[in-house]
Formats: sequence, C-alpha cells, structure tokens
Amino acid sequence: MLTFLDAINYSAKFIKSKTKHKPKIGLILGSGLGELANEIEDAVKIPYGKIPDFPISTVEGHAGQLVIGTLEGKEVIAMQGRFHYYEGYSMRELTFPVRVMKALGVELLLVTNACGGMNKSFAPGDLMVITDHLNMTGDNPLIGENFDELGPRFPDMSHAYTPELVSFVEETANSLNINIQKGVYAGITGPTYMSGAELIMLRKLGGDVIGMSTVPEVIVARHASIKVIGISCITDMAIGEEIQGITHEEVVEVANKTKPKFIKISSRTDCESRTVKLRMWHSCEWLISLLKKGR
Repeated sequence: MLTFLDAINYSAKFIKSKTKHKPKIGLILGSGLGELANEIEDAVKIPYGKIPDFPISTVEGHAGQLVIGTLEGKEVIAMQGRFHYYEGYSMRELTFPVRVMKALGVELLLVTNACGGMNKSFAPGDLMVITDHLNMTGDNPLIGENFDELGPRFPDMSHAYTPELVSFVEETANSLNINIQKGVYAGITGPTYMSGAELIMLRKLGGDVIGMSTVPEVIVARHASIKVIGISCITDMAIGEEIQGITHEEVVEVANKTKPKFIKISSRTDCESRTVKLRMWHSCEWLISLLKKGR
C-alpha cells in the first residue's frame, strides 16, 4: 500500500509522463469558470479519473480534468473543476491535487471561486480579491501526521494570501478602471446554503463573502510554501436580514456572465499605444513577473 508521500510522487510522475511542460503556475477554477482553461494553448488534458489517487469531481459546472500547457508562452497547470468537502472527500483527499502541483514544481497558485456576498457594499457580478479567510469548516487538511518533506508541523497563516499579489491585483484593476472589491472569504462545508442567522453571524465575525471551497486548498498551498492569490466572483447577495434564497444553477449563471471581467483583470499585454490591457487567464505575464522578482 502506498504511503501518502508515495501517492503524491506517483501521481506527479504519471502527469509528467503525459506532458513536456513544467508548470510553475497553478490555477484552480471554480464554479462556472472552468471554461477559462480552454484559453490554454498546446494543452494536454487529463481527466481526473485517469490520474492515480485523484478524487473525481461530481459537481455541475466542474469539467473534472487537469489542463497543462502555455498561456502567452508561460507554462501553467489548471484544475478545470475542484473538489469539495461536501462531496464526501476528506480534507486530505480534496487538497491532494495541490500537493501534486507542488511536486510538479508549482510556485504560485491562483485560486478562484463563486461565492455569496455578505458585505452590503458588494453586488452580484463583482470580483473580490481575497485578503484573508475564516476557516468555518470545523476541520483542517493538516490534521494528522505531518510530513516534514511537505511543510512544517505548525505553519504560519497570518499572510495566507500573498500581500504583494493582493496589492498588484488592486493596482491592475484601478489602472483599467475596473471596480474590484477586497475582503475576507468565509469558508463553510456546505452543501446547504446558510440560514439568515448564520449569515449575520459570519458577517459580524468579519466575513465579506461566503463559499464552500478555497480555504482548504490555500492552507495546504501555504503549508507547501506556495504563493497564493485568490479572486472571488460574487454571484448572489447573502445578506442575512434580506436573504431570498439561491440555487446552484443561478450561481453558475452569474459566474459565466462574469468571466469577461476575470479575463480583463488578470493578464497583461502591451499594445502599440503603450496602454496596458489585462485579460484573466489569456496571459499570466504579470504572475511570472512577480515570480521573477521573488515576491
């Protein structure tokens, strides 16, 4: 029987055998945003079910495959669909792909999600750069035996989302006259949407948005010394005093409509006029430049 470390290395070896690319940037694409992986060129697509020890995504809007290739000549690996605690996976299982990304050489992780807005100044369709999170799942992917090869027993989470990257995304959005929010992501288990009283509680605790993912992956990424930037797509308002109800189909619909904003804000190319355009996923040049600067 394979040990946890053996399983990570076995999966990484399998993926390496399928592609010549050596990605330094990882992308986790949330509900309604998986189509953005189609922008990756020279792509190798590997269904999760074919990768040893990988979970299988069961949620509508998640394609369930790794996409490895280039964005503007930069090598990336994208999860086109993620895993969730509410699907029945353990925290260790659902964060296993982040471990494999590290074994493949990933140094920076861009995490996206669809979420509900608890901050009354937000609106559906807004983007929010995550500055911090509340782990309200009642669990932690690092519980259990710690492997020093993967990270320290007691990792620091005081700056889970790399501050320099948060500032860079804000500056980028401002330069494009795109309104981007920033705030705290409250991570819950799901699969139920929260009651009004629960939403009021989480807002009073400091949460600006609420969702059922992201936090476990970020914890593991930081344990592995991977730099992290998180961007949320606010698909509905989750104001406890005003909540009307929401369905998963509505979440995916709004996320799909918001994709052009993601495309515009995250990647950069210089035009002849010397203006700077940012298109999310179409290029990761700005992320590469941050890596080269050692941020």
